[in-house]
Amino acid sequence: MLTLIKRLRIKLIVVSMGSLLFVLVIILGSVNALNFSRLVDQADAVLDILEDNSGLLPKLDGLLDHQGEQAYDSPEVPYESRYFSVLFDQNGNAIATNVGQIAAIDQQQAIDLAYTVWSAGQDRGFVGDYRYTVFDEGSGVRISFLDCGRQLDTCRTFLFNSLLISLLGLLAVCILIILLSGRMIRPVAESYEKQKQFITNAGHEIKTPLAIIEADAGLIEMEQGGSEWLQDIQSQVRRLSDLTGDLIYLAQMEEAETQLSRTDFYLSDLAVELSHSFEGLARQHGKQFSINIQPALTLRGDEKSIRQLISILLDNAVKYSTDGGEIRLSLSRQGHALRLSVYNTASGVDKADLPHLFDRFYRADKSRNSQTGGYGIGLSIARAVVSAHRGKITALSPNGDSMEVVVSLPCT
Repeated sequence: MLTLIKRLRIKLIVVSMGSLLFVLVIILGSVNALNFSRLVDQADAVLDILEDNSGLLPKLDGLLDHQGEQAYDSPEVPYESRYFSVLFDQNGNAIATNVGQIAAIDQQQAIDLAYTVWSAGQDRGFVGDYRYTVFDEGSGVRISFLDCGRQLDTCRTFLFNSLLISLLGLLAVCILIILLSGRMIRPVAESYEKQKQFITNAGHEIKTPLAIIEADAGLIEMEQGGSEWLQDIQSQVRRLSDLTGDLIYLAQMEEAETQLSRTDFYLSDLAVELSHSFEGLARQHGKQFSINIQPALTLRGDEKSIRQLISILLDNAVKYSTDGGEIRLSLSRQGHALRLSVYNTASGVDKADLPHLFDRFYRADKSRNSQTGGYGIGLSIARAVVSAHRGKITALSPNGDSMEVVVSLPCT
């Protein structure tokens, strides 16, 4: 079983690595996007010159572009650029080619690429490693291509190297966080252990005076007879005793799972037995109680804690179901797990409460109405029992007018 501290440590590692990964994705994406955008802008600037000069790059220093600025970033651009063009007539037939400025493309290859662009119907884009532009000339439509292979290779190399370096850095940080996370959460772990120890010690210390008070109240009742005040004292002592016992039990359940006594027992028989106990209570309050339990289902675990788990869920269902409402207990096998479900009708269930129902001392009824007799600890015990058996427990309320607690327990 993963203890709370282990889960906290895992959550710290996951959140830290997730945050770092998110930042790296933003940085790498932005840098590489800007790198590729700059490549496209430079290629389009050269294609604009090709468009203005019928598919040729004039080798003139001081040539101006449409905005009246220097057309070339470097006077070497006309000599470094590899380009070609194909001229089409109005019917889409290739009537002229210019492949004198590139060695990798012959006339037929140029025409084939031009037909590919012609079929795509786009004015600008990439076909392979070639950036192209389509523009009208007096005698037809010319498609000019600029070889961007070297620039694209540089972009790909930069992308690959940046990803590799980032992954290595991510791995290094992950190792460091794993090694240091134990030290980072040590104060929390120590505080949590002290809290559990305090609850256990205080619980045992409180038991003795409660037992004395209860015994003295019993003696007073025997000697002087019963009274309203004595009954109130005995009632409150029992409540405190129950709460103390629950706190001690919860602290014990949150210890290592080796403390559990595991045996094979019939979970179906246990569920049927407990359903009979609560069926009468439900009918006394005018509530319908039904069961759907698959027979002969066995579980290897601690029978005592599983008994308390089912009792807690059924007790909550009876207490918090609506007047004249419905309660259903079901148990079935689904694959390699046993599915235990306790359903009850309810009113005004707030979905915001569902993730917190299993928190210690949490109650959806913020008024802390004592009529229901709850302390907000029962479902915490239920979660601890389920976690000790490597299971999962969830609370569902699709429409806000019902509550279903579903427990999944692994079985052999």
